[in-house]
Formats: sequence, structure tokens, C-alpha cells
Amino acid sequence: MTSPVIVAESLRKSYGQIRALESLDLCAQEGTVLALLGPNGAGKTTAVRILTTLIKPDGGRALVAGLDVAKQGREVRSRIGATGQFAAVDEDLTGDENLRMFAQLYHLSDATAKRRSKELLATFDLSPAATRLVKTYSGGMRRRLDLAASLIMSPPIIFLDEPTTGLDPRGRLTVYAVINDLIAAGTTILLTTQYLEEADQLAHQVVVIDRGRVIATGTSDELKAQVGGERLDVTLTQGGDLSSAMRTLAPHSSGAIRTDVERRHLSVPVTHGPERLAAIVRDLDAAGVIVVDLALRRPSLDDVFLSLTGRSAADREPANAAAPSRVGS
Repeated sequence: MTSPVIVAESLRKSYGQIRALESLDLCAQEGTVLALLGPNGAGKTTAVRILTTLIKPDGGRALVAGLDVAKQGREVRSRIGATGQFAAVDEDLTGDENLRMFAQLYHLSDATAKRRSKELLATFDLSPAATRLVKTYSGGMRRRLDLAASLIMSPPIIFLDEPTTGLDPRGRLTVYAVINDLIAAGTTILLTTQYLEEADQLAHQVVVIDRGRVIATGTSDELKAQVGGERLDVTLTQGGDLSSAMRTLAPHSSGAIRTDVERRHLSVPVTHGPERLAAIVRDLDAAGVIVVDLALRRPSLDDVFLSLTGRSAADREPANAAAPSRVGS
């Protein structure tokens, strides 16, 4: 059995009239990834700022490694690493110099700083750019360097606030691999994200929040089970009759059919999808509905968020607060 390493109980935080967090509860077990999932403005970054001691809550309690973040901030900071939404590196230094600087801030020896810098530059595919000034780096390279800096101490607890924002697919896969390696080594990670597939791939537990409140908690599969069944995605030919398609598919649907007129796309919730598929195709053909693509899939976390909130997690709102940059002891 693992023990809770990150705990939030009834956390509240307001900025003027804006309630960023309203009685937020979460718990991350040792050696696992807890994903805090929600759209911009949901309160994810505010939660991270409280848990990493950057701001104090208006109410409630937060513990990290058994320490009260509001009362034992220095001790908490000595046990964690954190990366915010925006890279916090010195662009007038090289990549290697940046990592060595962070190592010095943690009072590592010169030999250890050199070794860790070399290891992390290799891990994040930055070795060829190690001696280049960061001002010459692309945005994705800066992001990877910032992530590397958060790992300079090999902390047992890491907070990653939307770590793959601005990364290309290759950079995102690199971060996924690093996270999986950290978990294999026993690290505990709290990850905030708007990318549903990120939570799906990486998280042992997912906490879905919206407007500062927890609206669902569970594993990815448990949350998907709340939607129920599979979804049939149907795309019509140019000029295809969506109304006719909806009438044809309605008897096979177990819920509301979603349509996208611009894409000529329908998403149909179904039960026992594989068994129904042949009959659906026959009915569409009989109705003269010409389909260019038809696919049966399990519900995604995006479907879960839509069913819980009535909107997609990709729908953006104004952020409640600025993101943290770097946490140090």
C-alpha cells in the first residue's frame, strides 16, 4: 500500500470577486501520477501555487510529504521540484550554464552539477545545444530546458503545470518518457493539463475540476465508464444530409447525438457497438446516406468532460491567476 504524499482538504482561494478555488480536495499517493484536468481558468494553476508554497490559501489545508505548506514552506520546498507554464531560464546563459546555476542554488558540488547537467541535457535531447545561448533556442527547446531544471535535484515530489504546452509531438513524447521513468523510480507527480490524452496516458488518478470545484475523481477508465458505452463517429460526404443521417442513426443511439455541421460529422453514443455496426451500415445505405468515414471508439476523457460540464475541455476561459515559474529551497 502506498501512502498519500500530496493532500488538499477544502482549499479555497479568491482573487477579489473571482473564486479561483472553492473547497478543493485531492490526494496523490506515493509513486503515482495525479492529473488535475480542466480548461483554462478552472483553478489548476492556483492549486499548484498553493501546494508549492508560492501563495497561501484563504481556507482549508494542504500537506506535501506530511508537511503543512502554509506553515512549513521551507521544508516543503526542499522536497519538491516544480515547473510552471512558462519557461523560467536565463536566456543570456547557455543551456549547460543554466542547469549548473540551478545546481549551485541547491548547493550541489561542481562535479555533481556538471554530471547532472550532462545527464539532463541528454535526456531532453538538448546536448547538441548545450553551449548555445538560450536566447537562440526555440520555444520548445526552452520549455524542455525548464523541465530539466526542475529535475536537477532528483526531488521525490514534482509539480508539473501544463508541462507540454508549446512542445511539438516529439518533445511531448520525450516528456512522457521522462515522466514514466520518474514514476518507475518512485517519484510522485502532480500534473496539470488541458490535454485529455495526456491524462489518459500518464495518470493513475484523475481529478476533473471546473470553476474551482472538483466535479469528478477516478481512474481514466472509471471516468469513461460514467459516459457509458462506445461512440460511433460518422463523417458524411461533402453536401451530405446531416438531418437524414440523424434520423437514421437515432434508433441505434443510447443518448444525444452530437453534430458538427462544418465537418459534416456526427458522434453517436451506442451500446454493444460491434454487434450493431453491420445494421447501422445497412440502414445508412438504405437511407442513401453516403459516408466517407465511420469509426467505433471508446469514450474519451473529452466525452467525460462534456457530459459533466456541457462543454468541451478545449473551450477556453480567462485564467484565474498567473502561473508559477520556479520553486526553490
